[in-house]
Amino acid sequence: MTSIREALRRLIQRERLASTLLSGPGRSAIIGQRRAMTQRTELISWEEVGQLIEHLTPQFETEFDAMVIITRGGIVPGGMLCEALNILDVLTAAVDFPFESQKSGSALYAWPAFIQFPDEDQLRGRQVLVVDDVWGSGRTITAVKNRVSSAGGFPHTCVLHFNPYRSLFNEAKPDYYAAVTDAHVVYPWEVDRDADRVLLDAPE
Repeated sequence: MTSIREALRRLIQRERLASTLLSGPGRSAIIGQRRAMTQRTELISWEEVGQLIEHLTPQFETEFDAMVIITRGGIVPGGMLCEALNILDVLTAAVDFPFESQKSGSALYAWPAFIQFPDEDQLRGRQVLVVDDVWGSGRTITAVKNRVSSAGGFPHTCVLHFNPYRSLFNEAKPDYYAAVTDAHVVYPWEVDRDADRVLLDAPE
C-alpha cells in the first residue's frame, strides 16, 4: 500500500511541475523543442534534384548577366543552373551570422557578416540571379539580395525548396523556387557528411 501511495504522490508532483512549466515562461521553449523533435526530414535524391532544376528553368523570363551562388548550399544547384541557362559570369557569396548573437537569444535576427562577396563593379547595373539550395528562415539569401541591390544590381532570388513555415519574412518569398516544403531537406551532396550534423543543421 505504501509503495502505491508513494508512486501516486510522485505522479501528482510531476503533473504539477509540467503544468507550471507549460503555463509559465518556459512554455514557448518547450513547444519549440517539441516542434523541432517532430520536424519531418526529407532526403532528396540526385534524380529529384535534376527534376527540380528542370522545373525551374522554364520559369525564367529574364536574361541574367551574372549569377551569385551562396556557399555552400547553393554551389551544386547554382552550377547546374548556370549550365542550363548559359550564364558565364558566376560569382560567390559567403555569409555568416555571428555566434555571439546566440547567447542573447536573438540569433535569427543578428546582422550578417559577409566573409566573401563580389566587387560592386561586378554587380552594378546587371541582372543578377542569386542562388541557394533552400529558403528556410530566408535571412541568408535576403541579406545577399539586399547587398546586391545596394551595389546597384538587380537581384532575383532562386532556390530549390521554399519553406514558408520557417520563414522570418511574412510577405517575402523567393522569386523562383521549384517546390514548397515543410520539412528539413537533406540533399544528396550532404549525405556523406557526419550524420548528426546533417540532421541537426537548420537551413537558412
